[in-house]
Amino acid sequence: MTTAARSSNPFRVLTRHRNFRIFWTGQTMSQVGSWMQTMAVGWLSLQLSDSAFVVGVVASVGAIPIVLFSMHAGAFVDHGDKLRLVRVTQSILLAQAAVLWLVTITGVVSIPILLGLAFVQGLCSAVEIPARQSMIIQLVGRDDLQPAIALNSSGFNLARVIGPAIGGLVIARFGIAWCFGLNALSFVAVLWGLLRIKLPVPAMTNSVRLSVTGVHELLERSSAGAAEGLRHLAKPGPVRDLLALVTMGAVLGGPFLTIMPVIARDQLGLGAGGYGTLLATVGVGGLLGALLVAGPISHAANKGRVLMTAGLAFPTLLLGFAYTTTLAMAYVLLFATGLAMITFNALSNGVLQLLVEEKYRGRLMAFYSLVFVGLSQAVGSFAMGALARVVTAPHAIAISAVLLMLASLYALRFSDFWRRV
Repeated sequence: MTTAARSSNPFRVLTRHRNFRIFWTGQTMSQVGSWMQTMAVGWLSLQLSDSAFVVGVVASVGAIPIVLFSMHAGAFVDHGDKLRLVRVTQSILLAQAAVLWLVTITGVVSIPILLGLAFVQGLCSAVEIPARQSMIIQLVGRDDLQPAIALNSSGFNLARVIGPAIGGLVIARFGIAWCFGLNALSFVAVLWGLLRIKLPVPAMTNSVRLSVTGVHELLERSSAGAAEGLRHLAKPGPVRDLLALVTMGAVLGGPFLTIMPVIARDQLGLGAGGYGTLLATVGVGGLLGALLVAGPISHAANKGRVLMTAGLAFPTLLLGFAYTTTLAMAYVLLFATGLAMITFNALSNGVLQLLVEEKYRGRLMAFYSLVFVGLSQAVGSFAMGALARVVTAPHAIAISAVLLMLASLYALRFSDFWRRV
């Protein structure tokens, strides 16, 4: 096999790095369960409320802790043991899924309970996401960071394909509660993998013990570090410009998935199984996009052009999907939308991590989670649900798509970051 062929193999990172192989396998298995839960929570919210607005609210509440605490959590991650933080937060998420299963199977579940459990999930995610994302470079090193991030994204999208498809079958055959029960079990896989990974304990972790004094010192350090990180990311340059476009994409583009249950039921006449298939179709396209970024695109000389092409294609395809009433066309457009969306997201994630200094990487990933999970859900999903209540779900998606298209065109015309990466 030639060097070029080896470099275009997206799976080479798994064979070269044992720790990443264990991490990726466990995460992918767990994310199958997480996508089952995401799909089931959206459908359950619609069943309990019959309101697109409430579906958006349930999705947005889980993001509030990420908006409030993610930058502090990022500074905490930069000063802490990332692997231990991921282990602890994943354990709490297991318990959260188990409680969701229990309240649903006993019939006491309600919108307020869903809101409370979503908030708990958001608290964990505020720490877990930046810790997990910034830990990848410790597993593979700088040279394999871009393909590793893309392959991690491919696992996420493989789970997006499998999880909703299984979730639809589980709901039809066993009931919605078992989506949550199976998600709780899936966390066992990721915890098993995390316990097998051994990484050097950061020196800074040993300087602050888990005493009252130590925790107070760490909180002070986290607050100061969050402010310092924001100042660094806000400096004029390619990092700031790319982060601005990423933020627009997350807030205006990502929330279309939040009101997908409404589109599935009211516009396409589908049930829970059909809704799961729509989500899976997005995942198939996203999986292809992630594999392309992990393979040939990771070594391309014109990553910036690929990034901007995907950034423009995403809202264009989303606009087409908003008004389709044909199921076959919906599948085609969702596949292409997933391809463009994940190509842009995976490529921008890797480029940003390579552009920032090591000491700011945790805070960068905290800001990234603030954008993609926090602002996307707390602001984007809430706004999408509220807008859908006023102008209908298709119009809400279309308005967001047009605004994102204008933002991408502005970046293409007035910013040069895409020429420099």
